[in-house]
Amino acid sequence: MRGTVVLDIGKTNAKLTLIDAAGKTLADVRTPNTVRRIGPFPHHDTEGLWAWMVCQLRELSALADIRTIVPVTHGATAALIDDAGLVLPVLDYEHVPGDAADAARYAALRPAFEESGSPQLPAGLNLGRQLEWLQAHYPAEFARAKQVLMYPQYWAWRLCGVAASEVTSLGCHTDLWRPGEGAWSSLVEGQGWRRLFPPRRDAWARLGALRADVAAGTGLPADCEVVCGIHDSNASLLRHLLTLQQSGPCTVLSTGTWVIAAALGSATKPLVEAQDMLANCDVFGDAVPCMRFMGGREFASIAGTEPAAFVAADAEKLIARQTMALPCFAETGGPFAGRIGRVDGPVPETDAERAALATLYAVLMTDYCLSSLGASGRVVVEGAFTANPWFGPLLAGLAEGRDVTVSDDSSGTTCGAWLLDAWGSEAGSAVAPVVAWNPSGWRGYRDAWRAAAGAA
Repeated sequence: MRGTVVLDIGKTNAKLTLIDAAGKTLADVRTPNTVRRIGPFPHHDTEGLWAWMVCQLRELSALADIRTIVPVTHGATAALIDDAGLVLPVLDYEHVPGDAADAARYAALRPAFEESGSPQLPAGLNLGRQLEWLQAHYPAEFARAKQVLMYPQYWAWRLCGVAASEVTSLGCHTDLWRPGEGAWSSLVEGQGWRRLFPPRRDAWARLGALRADVAAGTGLPADCEVVCGIHDSNASLLRHLLTLQQSGPCTVLSTGTWVIAAALGSATKPLVEAQDMLANCDVFGDAVPCMRFMGGREFASIAGTEPAAFVAADAEKLIARQTMALPCFAETGGPFAGRIGRVDGPVPETDAERAALATLYAVLMTDYCLSSLGASGRVVVEGAFTANPWFGPLLAGLAEGRDVTVSDDSSGTTCGAWLLDAWGSEAGSAVAPVVAWNPSGWRGYRDAWRAAAGAA
């Protein structure tokens, strides 16, 4: 049986999924994506991930004839390499690079929002800031670098030895790209970085076969091919992008550590930099209006790392007594970045109520993003929030005529990444419509929440 492996490195967890030729998941394994805080700066544990991946691929190889590996990762991350490998560890974007002088220096260099579609973001979420900081503070190591690889393509390079660039990661709030023109930004040209980026390849391009040592270490066939790869929220977007002409405008919600609303043919309002709106690039290089917040991280901050189950009465109780979680509960990004989250009204009394409050908060933040983008048409929920039975119905209950559907792809990326191998296939995960739930006082609660949050 022929199989495809999707290597999905999210900000919180990494996962390997084995999928058959019809798009059915045969097996998946996962591990925490840890950040190491020893060494020059907080960085991703690439060697730990590599050792885990090789071991797991060896086990998965016994289940199917694996012919393709597709890497997909979170954004705002890149690797500087020479012929031997990394010249510096892969910087964690939540690390704040440098001091006020560093920030001021970069602010003078970065392109305008109108050019790059990248809002000015905190920490290292603008990848250009990371590169400039590394160049300024580690000039010898930076000078040794022969190539800058976006994170999916770093893993592709480790697997097959072929270096490439790809537009969905280049065009993800990096300050490096001009989405409207499909060209390098003035930052790249001004800093002389253009020579460091390898040639662009399509996300679905086959870069080459596994390196001989990787094939030997994993037990995979020597001719197993490595696909160029894609940014994770764009993988979630891909299936809907391919069917847009048949289904009409829609907004895809990629949910996980980040909740990203991508408006396909439906945004009616201009992008506002201060609201953490941005122009992401889709797999074809076209700009897609987006807005986002760190929904999974904020949900866990309110509900706890292992949220309890709750029933309708728990949410109804919070709405009736006007208990509200007000933004924001993460330090990185979103339309309310810089504010400190708080709970107004009577404090939740049980774990179930805390989980219900986290769900109400996530729905209200999503609804605010949809409204701010001017998104119309159906809403498709992908990823982690598909497991929450209340999220979709509550979101549907906030707007007349808003059709909300929920994917059965709980990772939000697996189907899209698999489609890069099965290009042209219509198979994949299904979506199911939800029945709107509009509990008593729900829309009034939304209006009161927006007023209290300063978002009315």
